[in-house]
Amino acid sequence: MKLKAAQFINTFLLFLVAGVFWGTWFSLARSMRSITPGTFLEVGKIMIRNLGLPMSILLPAALLSTLPVLFWLYQQKSMLAFSLTLCGFMLFVIALLITLLVNVPIDNQITQWTVQSLPAGWETIRDRWEFFHTLRTLASAAGLGFVIGAVLVRDKDEAV
Repeated sequence: MKLKAAQFINTFLLFLVAGVFWGTWFSLARSMRSITPGTFLEVGKIMIRNLGLPMSILLPAALLSTLPVLFWLYQQKSMLAFSLTLCGFMLFVIALLITLLVNVPIDNQITQWTVQSLPAGWETIRDRWEFFHTLRTLASAAGLGFVIGAVLVRDKDEAV
């Protein structure tokens, strides 16, 4: 029962993380090139302000919640579910690394910009942010798929 509860909490938290990445990509990031610099800065700064703190708590919590799941799956010798969960975990680690190494440094630059002080070539920076946001969105969606797959495989194992 501990494993089921841990898997529920883990899947729920990972779903929230992937949902934030997916929602911002699906609703905004794909359109970045078509909006004006002023709109880009206004919306970008609002999103950075609204998501920075919650995601700095949610993403590590989601990753940490995977560790007991991995421990109990390994302990129970559920190797397929363990492997799927581990793959999902690693994809979310990749999403975290993309966030910390690429997206957050760009966010920090954007918060300092005004329409009047946009640096030369700012579009290249914006496009880099969008490209890596797309990668982390894909990594988190795939990671969530692996974790959900592990839950389903685990359920199948128990039913046999």
